[in-house]
Formats: sequence, structure tokens, C-alpha cells
Amino acid sequence: MTNPTPLTPESRLERGRRALDAIDGQAGRDVIDSLAGIAPDFATYLFEFPFGDIYSRPGLSLRDREIATVAALAAMGTAAPQLRVHIEAGLNVGLTQEEITEILMQMAVYAGFPAALNGLAAAREVFAARAGDVTAEPA
Repeated sequence: MTNPTPLTPESRLERGRRALDAIDGQAGRDVIDSLAGIAPDFATYLFEFPFGDIYSRPGLSLRDREIATVAALAAMGTAAPQLRVHIEAGLNVGLTQEEITEILMQMAVYAGFPAALNGLAAAREVFAARAGDVTAEPA
């Protein structure tokens, strides 16, 4: 399956806004909103490059792109807020909680147990928030 958003004559900014909304939903809008007071131009860059150019390319489904993104962010070990946003995005584009858990467990082999544990803690937080459990501990 390819992305439902083929490259079109629309601007990178328009394409990126549409893609961000479809992929990240409210979590993505929250990231953009958080930049308004400090770096609004950076929000434009986020719309245009990752979402307007890369996520909108044919060749991988949005689901596949989120598998790669969740794995990369977990392996980095330094991007917990972004990991939580992309775990949410993975759920938005069709990944199950079980699949996300397996992706994060796989990171123990290549990025180490601390990266996998931190990724699983972030996933637990996202899953609990989706289930309405406000008592879940932050990662």
C-alpha cells in the first residue's frame, strides 16, 4: 500500500499540514502550537520537509513510515517526547498496541535494554492516555 497522499501541485506547506493532521492528529497540532511563541518558522519547516516532502512520498505506507520512526526514536534514546507523538501517530495509521510493543522490544537487540525499556515506558503512557487512565506514570 502506498501513501494516500500522492505528490500534487499543492504547496509543500499545504501538503505537509494535511499529512501532519492525518498522521499525528492532536499530538502533532500540540507540537506545532508549542512552537508559536518561540519558533513559528520552525513549525513551517516541520510542515514542509518531514510531512510535505518525506511522509508524502510514494513507496512506503504511512504505517511503514511510523514503524521506522518509532524504532529510530526509541533507538536514539534521547527523544521521549517525539517518541510519544509517533507512538500516537502509529496508532492513528493502523499499528496495534501489540505491534508497537514488539517494535520497542526489538530495539533491545540493536539499541540495548535501556532504549527498549524507555520506549516501552513511553508506549505505556500513550496507551494509558488513550484508554483514559490519567493515573499512568509519565515515561
